[in-house]
Amino acid sequence: MQLKVEDLYPSRQEDKPQIMKRQDPVIHGRGKGIPTSLTTKQEDFYERNGYLVIEDFFSQDEVSRMQEEIFALKEAKTGLTYPEIITEPENDDIRSVFAIHRDNPYFKKLSEDPRLLYIVEYLLGSEVYIHQSRVNYKPGFKGKEFDWHSDFETWHVEDGMPRMRAVSLSIALSDNYTFNGPLMLIPGSHNEYLSCVGATPANNYTSSLKKQEAGVPDDDSLRKQVDQYGIDVPTPKAGSILLFDCNTMHGSNSNITPYDRNNVFMVYNSVENKLVQPFMDGPPRPEYIATQMSATGNQL
Repeated sequence: MQLKVEDLYPSRQEDKPQIMKRQDPVIHGRGKGIPTSLTTKQEDFYERNGYLVIEDFFSQDEVSRMQEEIFALKEAKTGLTYPEIITEPENDDIRSVFAIHRDNPYFKKLSEDPRLLYIVEYLLGSEVYIHQSRVNYKPGFKGKEFDWHSDFETWHVEDGMPRMRAVSLSIALSDNYTFNGPLMLIPGSHNEYLSCVGATPANNYTSSLKKQEAGVPDDDSLRKQVDQYGIDVPTPKAGSILLFDCNTMHGSNSNITPYDRNNVFMVYNSVENKLVQPFMDGPPRPEYIATQMSATGNQL
Protein backbone atom coordinates (compact mmCIF):
# COMPACT_ATOMS: atom_id res chain seq x y z
CA MET A 1 0.00 0.00 0.00
CA GLN A 2 1.34 3.40 -0.97
CA LEU A 3 2.07 6.07 1.58
CA LYS A 4 -0.22 9.10 1.67
CA VAL A 5 1.32 12.47 2.49
CA GLU A 6 0.11 16.05 2.78
CA ASP A 7 -0.98 17.60 -0.51
CA LEU A 8 1.06 20.80 -0.82
CA TYR A 9 -0.03 21.39 -4.42
CA PRO A 10 -3.77 20.64 -4.69
CA SER A 11 -5.30 20.62 -8.16
CA ARG A 12 -8.50 19.42 -9.87
CA GLN A 13 -10.32 19.74 -6.54
CA GLU A 14 -12.03 23.13 -6.77
CA ASP A 15 -14.36 24.77 -9.29
CA LYS A 16 -12.05 27.77 -9.64
CA PRO A 17 -8.34 27.76 -10.56
CA GLN A 18 -5.72 29.08 -8.18
CA ILE A 19 -2.19 30.39 -8.56
CA MET A 20 0.08 29.26 -5.73
CA LYS A 21 3.71 30.04 -4.97
CA ARG A 22 6.28 27.30 -5.39
CA GLN A 23 7.33 25.76 -2.06
CA ASP A 24 10.46 23.94 -3.23
CA PRO A 25 13.95 25.03 -4.35
CA VAL A 26 14.69 25.17 -8.06
CA ILE A 27 18.29 23.98 -7.71
CA HIS A 28 18.43 21.49 -4.86
CA GLY A 29 22.17 20.82 -4.99
CA ARG A 30 23.46 24.29 -4.27
CA GLY A 31 25.55 24.38 -1.12
CA LYS A 32 25.64 20.59 -0.78
CA GLY A 33 29.09 20.04 -2.27
CA ILE A 34 27.69 18.09 -5.22
CA PRO A 35 29.96 18.49 -8.28
CA THR A 36 28.52 19.56 -11.62
CA SER A 37 29.61 20.61 -15.09
CA LEU A 38 27.24 23.60 -15.09
CA THR A 39 28.74 27.06 -14.98
CA THR A 40 27.43 29.68 -12.57
CA LYS A 41 25.92 31.51 -15.54
CA GLN A 42 24.05 28.36 -16.62
CA GLU A 43 22.84 27.71 -13.07
CA ASP A 44 21.56 31.25 -12.72
CA PHE A 45 19.75 31.06 -16.07
CA TYR A 46 18.08 27.77 -15.13
CA GLU A 47 17.06 29.04 -11.71
CA ARG A 48 15.62 32.25 -13.15
CA ASN A 49 13.90 30.83 -16.23
CA GLY A 50 13.14 27.21 -15.35
CA TYR A 51 14.97 25.81 -18.35
CA LEU A 52 18.42 25.61 -19.93
CA VAL A 53 19.75 24.72 -23.39
CA ILE A 54 23.25 23.27 -23.77
CA GLU A 55 24.24 23.23 -27.42
CA ASP A 56 26.40 20.51 -29.03
CA PHE A 57 26.23 18.30 -25.96
CA PHE A 58 26.53 15.11 -28.01
CA SER A 59 28.93 14.54 -30.91
CA GLN A 60 27.73 14.09 -34.48
CA ASP A 61 28.59 10.39 -34.30
CA GLU A 62 26.49 10.02 -31.16
CA VAL A 63 23.61 11.90 -32.77
CA SER A 64 23.75 9.69 -35.86
CA ARG A 65 23.60 6.58 -33.69
CA MET A 66 20.65 7.94 -31.71
CA GLN A 67 18.83 8.82 -34.92
CA GLU A 68 19.35 5.27 -36.20
CA GLU A 69 18.03 3.88 -32.91
CA ILE A 70 14.85 5.98 -32.77
CA PHE A 71 13.86 5.15 -36.34
CA ALA A 72 14.67 1.46 -35.88
CA LEU A 73 12.45 1.58 -32.80
CA LYS A 74 9.66 3.25 -34.75
CA GLU A 75 9.87 0.71 -37.55
CA ALA A 76 9.80 -2.17 -35.07
CA LYS A 77 6.77 -0.74 -33.23
CA THR A 78 4.67 0.31 -36.24
CA GLY A 79 1.44 -1.65 -36.42
CA LEU A 80 1.74 -2.99 -32.87
CA THR A 81 -0.74 -2.18 -30.13
CA TYR A 82 1.32 -2.31 -26.94
CA PRO A 83 0.26 0.34 -24.39
CA GLU A 84 3.75 1.87 -24.48
CA ILE A 85 3.10 2.90 -28.10
CA ILE A 86 1.11 6.13 -28.36
CA THR A 87 -0.41 7.04 -31.72
CA GLU A 88 -1.73 10.36 -32.99
CA PRO A 89 -5.33 11.34 -32.12
CA GLU A 90 -6.54 11.07 -35.71
CA ASN A 91 -4.55 8.14 -37.15
CA ASP A 92 -2.21 5.27 -36.30
CA ASP A 93 1.04 7.18 -36.82
CA ILE A 94 3.33 6.76 -33.81
CA ARG A 95 3.48 9.87 -31.64
CA SER A 96 5.60 8.51 -28.76
CA VAL A 97 7.13 5.27 -27.51
CA PHE A 98 7.37 5.10 -23.71
CA ALA A 99 9.62 3.20 -21.27
CA ILE A 100 12.59 3.17 -23.62
CA HIS A 101 15.05 3.12 -20.69
CA ARG A 102 13.37 -0.05 -19.43
CA ASP A 103 12.88 -1.95 -22.68
CA ASN A 104 15.84 -0.95 -24.85
CA PRO A 105 19.46 -1.58 -23.76
CA TYR A 106 20.79 1.30 -25.85
CA PHE A 107 18.47 3.86 -24.27
CA LYS A 108 19.01 2.40 -20.81
CA LYS A 109 22.73 3.05 -21.21
CA LEU A 110 22.00 6.52 -22.55
CA SER A 111 19.86 7.34 -19.51
CA GLU A 112 22.84 6.42 -17.29
CA ASP A 113 25.35 8.57 -19.21
CA PRO A 114 27.60 10.15 -16.53
CA ARG A 115 27.59 13.46 -18.41
CA LEU A 116 23.82 13.70 -17.93
CA LEU A 117 23.85 12.48 -14.34
CA TYR A 118 26.55 15.02 -13.51
CA ILE A 119 23.99 17.73 -14.27
CA VAL A 120 20.68 16.29 -13.08
CA GLU A 121 22.02 15.00 -9.77
CA TYR A 122 23.21 18.51 -9.00
CA LEU A 123 19.91 20.12 -9.99
CA LEU A 124 17.99 17.64 -7.84
CA GLY A 125 20.49 17.45 -4.99
CA SER A 126 20.64 13.65 -4.74
CA GLU A 127 20.89 10.41 -6.62
CA VAL A 128 18.18 10.09 -9.25
CA TYR A 129 16.08 7.54 -11.09
CA ILE A 130 14.05 7.65 -14.29
CA HIS A 131 10.44 8.59 -13.64
CA GLN A 132 9.50 8.47 -17.32
CA SER A 133 11.23 8.06 -20.68
CA ARG A 134 10.08 8.15 -24.27
CA VAL A 135 10.91 9.00 -27.85
CA ASN A 136 8.74 11.75 -29.33
CA TYR A 137 8.22 11.87 -33.08
CA LYS A 138 6.91 15.03 -34.75
CA PRO A 139 7.27 14.35 -38.47
CA GLY A 140 7.14 17.02 -41.11
CA PHE A 141 3.73 18.00 -42.50
CA LYS A 142 1.66 16.06 -39.94
CA GLY A 143 3.19 16.17 -36.44
CA LYS A 144 0.54 17.25 -33.94
CA GLU A 145 0.68 19.77 -31.12
CA PHE A 146 1.14 19.27 -27.37
CA ASP A 147 -1.19 21.43 -25.26
CA TRP A 148 0.09 23.87 -22.61
CA HIS A 149 0.72 22.15 -19.29
CA SER A 150 2.97 21.80 -16.27
CA ASP A 151 4.28 18.25 -16.10
CA PHE A 152 4.38 18.39 -12.33
CA GLU A 153 0.64 19.01 -12.08
CA THR A 154 -0.02 15.67 -13.80
CA TRP A 155 2.78 13.80 -12.06
CA HIS A 156 1.56 15.10 -8.70
CA VAL A 157 -2.15 14.43 -9.17
CA GLU A 158 -2.05 11.23 -11.23
CA ASP A 159 1.28 9.66 -10.20
CA GLY A 160 1.74 10.83 -6.60
CA MET A 161 4.97 12.81 -7.03
CA PRO A 162 4.98 14.81 -3.78
CA ARG A 163 7.41 17.70 -4.42
CA MET A 164 8.88 19.73 -7.27
CA ARG A 165 12.14 17.82 -7.40
CA ALA A 166 12.24 16.38 -10.92
CA VAL A 167 13.75 17.61 -14.16
CA SER A 168 12.93 16.85 -17.79
CA LEU A 169 15.76 16.36 -20.25
CA SER A 170 15.13 16.47 -23.99
CA ILE A 171 17.84 15.39 -26.44
CA ALA A 172 17.29 17.07 -29.81
CA LEU A 173 17.66 14.61 -32.66
CA SER A 174 16.47 17.05 -35.33
CA ASP A 175 17.31 20.70 -35.72
CA ASN A 176 14.69 22.86 -34.04
CA TYR A 177 13.42 25.95 -35.82
CA THR A 178 10.84 28.49 -34.73
CA PHE A 179 8.47 27.04 -37.34
CA ASN A 180 8.61 23.22 -37.00
CA GLY A 181 6.73 22.82 -33.74
CA PRO A 182 9.54 23.39 -31.21
CA LEU A 183 8.96 23.46 -27.48
CA MET A 184 7.61 26.76 -26.19
CA LEU A 185 8.23 27.61 -22.55
CA ILE A 186 7.01 30.35 -20.23
CA PRO A 187 10.20 31.49 -18.45
CA GLY A 188 9.64 32.05 -14.75
CA SER A 189 6.41 30.05 -14.67
CA HIS A 190 8.14 27.35 -12.62
CA ASN A 191 7.84 29.63 -9.59
CA GLU A 192 4.03 29.47 -9.68
CA TYR A 193 1.76 26.46 -9.48
CA LEU A 194 -1.44 26.70 -11.49
CA SER A 195 -4.12 24.45 -10.04
CA CYS A 196 -6.55 23.16 -12.63
CA VAL A 197 -10.31 22.65 -12.52
CA GLY A 198 -12.30 19.55 -13.38
CA ALA A 199 -12.20 16.00 -12.10
CA THR A 200 -9.76 13.45 -13.50
CA PRO A 201 -11.55 10.90 -15.70
CA ALA A 202 -10.95 7.22 -14.99
CA ASN A 203 -7.94 5.92 -16.91
CA ASN A 204 -7.27 9.44 -18.13
CA TYR A 205 -3.83 8.47 -19.42
CA THR A 206 -5.36 6.39 -22.24
CA SER A 207 -6.46 9.61 -23.95
CA SER A 208 -4.29 12.31 -22.36
CA LEU A 209 -1.09 11.00 -23.97
CA LYS A 210 -2.71 11.62 -27.36
CA LYS A 211 -4.37 14.93 -26.41
CA GLN A 212 -4.33 16.32 -22.89
CA GLU A 213 -7.59 17.80 -21.60
CA ALA A 214 -7.56 17.18 -17.83
CA GLY A 215 -4.80 19.03 -16.00
CA VAL A 216 -4.39 21.86 -18.48
CA PRO A 217 -4.44 25.48 -17.28
CA ASP A 218 -7.46 27.69 -17.86
CA ASP A 219 -7.14 30.46 -20.43
CA ASP A 220 -7.16 33.34 -17.94
CA SER A 221 -4.42 31.89 -15.72
CA LEU A 222 -2.27 31.06 -18.73
CA ARG A 223 -2.78 34.53 -20.16
CA LYS A 224 -1.65 36.07 -16.86
CA GLN A 225 1.56 34.04 -16.93
CA VAL A 226 2.30 34.92 -20.54
CA ASP A 227 1.56 38.60 -19.94
CA GLN A 228 3.96 38.55 -16.98
CA TYR A 229 6.75 36.32 -18.27
CA GLY A 230 6.39 36.04 -22.04
CA ILE A 231 7.10 32.94 -24.15
CA ASP A 232 10.56 31.63 -25.04
CA VAL A 233 11.08 29.42 -28.09
CA PRO A 234 14.55 27.80 -27.93
CA THR A 235 15.83 26.39 -31.23
CA PRO A 236 18.54 23.89 -30.28
CA LYS A 237 20.28 21.96 -33.03
CA ALA A 238 20.50 18.18 -33.16
CA GLY A 239 22.82 16.95 -30.41
CA SER A 240 21.85 19.69 -27.98
CA ILE A 241 19.99 19.10 -24.73
CA LEU A 242 17.17 21.07 -23.18
CA LEU A 243 16.60 20.76 -19.43
CA PHE A 244 13.48 22.16 -17.84
CA ASP A 245 12.03 22.15 -14.36
CA CYS A 246 9.08 19.86 -13.73
CA ASN A 247 6.78 22.84 -13.10
CA THR A 248 7.73 24.98 -16.10
CA MET A 249 4.69 25.66 -18.27
CA HIS A 250 5.28 24.47 -21.82
CA GLY A 251 3.64 23.25 -25.01
CA SER A 252 4.25 23.07 -28.75
CA ASN A 253 2.47 23.77 -32.01
CA SER A 254 1.81 21.27 -34.77
CA ASN A 255 4.43 20.82 -37.48
CA ILE A 256 3.22 21.60 -41.00
CA THR A 257 6.73 22.21 -42.34
CA PRO A 258 8.80 19.61 -44.22
CA TYR A 259 11.24 19.38 -41.29
CA ASP A 260 10.93 16.67 -38.62
CA ARG A 261 11.27 17.44 -34.93
CA ASN A 262 12.25 14.31 -33.00
CA ASN A 263 13.69 13.91 -29.52
CA VAL A 264 14.55 11.51 -26.74
CA PHE A 265 12.82 12.62 -23.55
CA MET A 266 13.80 11.46 -20.06
CA VAL A 267 12.48 12.60 -16.69
CA TYR A 268 14.80 12.29 -13.71
CA ASN A 269 13.31 12.29 -10.22
CA SER A 270 15.16 12.49 -6.90
CA VAL A 271 15.34 9.24 -4.94
CA GLU A 272 14.20 11.39 -2.02
CA ASN A 273 11.01 12.31 -3.90
CA LYS A 274 9.68 8.87 -4.79
CA LEU A 275 6.02 8.46 -5.60
CA VAL A 276 3.32 8.13 -2.97
CA GLN A 277 -0.41 7.58 -3.28
CA PRO A 278 -1.75 9.77 -6.12
CA PHE A 279 -3.36 13.03 -5.06
CA MET A 280 -6.67 12.01 -6.63
CA ASP A 281 -9.15 9.19 -6.27
CA GLY A 282 -8.09 6.14 -8.21
CA PRO A 283 -5.00 4.04 -8.87
CA PRO A 284 -1.67 5.42 -10.11
CA ARG A 285 -0.83 5.37 -13.79
CA PRO A 286 0.95 2.28 -15.15
CA GLU A 287 4.64 1.63 -14.63
CA TYR A 288 5.55 2.42 -18.23
CA ILE A 289 4.41 6.03 -17.65
CA ALA A 290 5.41 6.53 -14.02
CA THR A 291 8.15 4.38 -12.51
CA GLN A 292 7.50 3.19 -8.98
CA MET A 293 10.89 3.10 -7.25
CA SER A 294 11.09 0.17 -4.88
CA ALA A 295 12.98 0.11 -1.59
CA THR A 296 15.45 -2.34 -3.12
CA GLY A 297 16.48 -0.11 -6.00
CA ASN A 298 14.78 0.37 -9.36
CA GLN A 299 16.96 3.41 -9.75
CA LEU A 300 20.04 4.36 -11.65
